[in-house]
Amino acid sequence: MKSYVLTVTCKSTRGIVAAITGYLAEKGCYITDSSQFDDLQTGLFFMRLTFISQEGAKLEELREGFTPVIKRFDMTCEIRDSEERMKVVLMVSRFGHCLNDLLYRWKIGALPIDIVAVISNHFDYQKVVVNHDIPFHHIKVTKDNKPQAEARMLEIVEQTDADLVVLARYMQVLSDQLCKKMSGRIINIHHSFLPSFKGANPYKQAYERGVKLIGATAHYVTEDLDEGPIIEQDIARITHAQSAEDYVSIGRDVESQVLARAVHAHIHHRCFINGNRVVVFPASPGSYASERMG
Repeated sequence: MKSYVLTVTCKSTRGIVAAITGYLAEKGCYITDSSQFDDLQTGLFFMRLTFISQEGAKLEELREGFTPVIKRFDMTCEIRDSEERMKVVLMVSRFGHCLNDLLYRWKIGALPIDIVAVISNHFDYQKVVVNHDIPFHHIKVTKDNKPQAEARMLEIVEQTDADLVVLARYMQVLSDQLCKKMSGRIINIHHSFLPSFKGANPYKQAYERGVKLIGATAHYVTEDLDEGPIIEQDIARITHAQSAEDYVSIGRDVESQVLARAVHAHIHHRCFINGNRVVVFPASPGSYASERMG
């Protein structure tokens, strides 16, 4: 029996759930997991459900038959094969903790994705990537060649038919044009402290200010630097007895875990961009184990 994922965004109104579940019942489908959310402020309805085709209905048949429901409620809707793996491009600079963490989770099956390329503006992790049999692309970025460099990045994304780009501590700011073109398809990770420390050596700044919490935030990339819709966050407690080096080590652990959870949520179609926010539904039962590995 084939398993599918259905995601829906539309205006809130009566009859949506009944129309969806009624259609699936008519097609001989059994719902295995369902989440929904009504945003009273925006008037939008979000739903994600997984279901099994008990009578052998094919994906194209399910999509075609659902068209009248989509038109009736003016939905943004997708029906996908649960086993279809997203193609992902990773981008990294000189800090490799997030890259190595993602590669490990991918290798053991905790992140069911196809990593189709790794792009870097340095050569530090070329050997690591190549040893995983993944294409490595070095694209040097300078003030003078940035448009050409971004064009090459986009070319790789398009050639590999990538669904998602993950900035695994890629330390170059992307242009507004690229952010708009790939809206909702680029995830970034960065440290998040209170107060916020910008510029060089943020962990050293945090140590000097006696920070008691170290955090990290994973978000979708927008034209507003580090202000895109938030997917995942976490923190770790710090004491006065810990050194600046401890801050760095703990911070890297938090960043790696937060980024992995954000990628996991996206590839399982649990994220719905809702203006400046993201609706993130909980993990389905079948993916719970890999979700908690962080």
